[in-house]
Amino acid sequence: MNGAPSRTSTNTPRVRAGAAALIAAGGLAVSAVSAHAQNAAVQPPLVAAPVANGDSVDTVHDPLQGFNRGSFGFSMGLDHAVLRPVAHGYMAVTPSPLRRRVSAVVYNLGEPSTTVNDILQGKPKRAGRSSARFLINSTVGVLGLWDVATGMGLKAHDADFGQTFGRYGVRPGPYLYVPVIGPSSFRDGVGRVLDFFTDPVGIVGGGYTTTFGATRLGVQTVDTRARADTAFRALDDATDPYVTARSAYGQYREAFVREATGEVQALPDFDNDTSVAPAAASTQPAPASPETAPAPSTTQ
Repeated sequence: MNGAPSRTSTNTPRVRAGAAALIAAGGLAVSAVSAHAQNAAVQPPLVAAPVANGDSVDTVHDPLQGFNRGSFGFSMGLDHAVLRPVAHGYMAVTPSPLRRRVSAVVYNLGEPSTTVNDILQGKPKRAGRSSARFLINSTVGVLGLWDVATGMGLKAHDADFGQTFGRYGVRPGPYLYVPVIGPSSFRDGVGRVLDFFTDPVGIVGGGYTTTFGATRLGVQTVDTRARADTAFRALDDATDPYVTARSAYGQYREAFVREATGEVQALPDFDNDTSVAPAAASTQPAPASPETAPAPSTTQ
């Protein structure tokens, strides 16, 4: 699914959901703001928990299903026509070790945004950890190419405004699949906009109208899509890709918010790429270092 991603084990990275600069298809959100799972982002896994009748557990409120299905179909078509060929070309010409370094840099640039939300959630220790990770990996880790911080015991984790709102009791509201942007909810949609406009790296870098910002957006989009390729392929085999993506996204976001409220300690692991940043999954990934994180199992 697009929507994030990912993150995997309880220590795996995920692609976080960003804002208007997201590009998503099938349920995997590609965020231009940060790559903590993505997710955003997010990057929710493609696999939803089964129930007795073999269908997926799906409790997402979807009163706009007609619009959402049309939007989903458009995004999937865009993925097949543009993102998939670009991602496959990137994977064909770029060695896996180099792709992991790219993923590590993309993830590192999202750490300051995580710190902002850690502070807003009243978690100073987590804020200290995410800020320390950014400083260490940006210097000793050479601009984030290597995740030195994890080796020092500073494990990666994710946080975004959607999770922050959820921590304080804001309900997700109706499910919404925005063309190109991907899966979301009313709560997480507002959160994505705030993630976008409050992203410290984006503010300092001058936004996406600058060379740095445009390059960051392009690299992050291709990197996220490449890491989510297995998930996309799985979505192609789903009986109803739309329902599968919706279910995975809803379960992921629910688990992600529960992690922030302390109801759960860690998110399930659905990631398969060792080159990603913290993934979150309840059908989405949970935190882990970009050095060891498996690739997203979310498809779009």
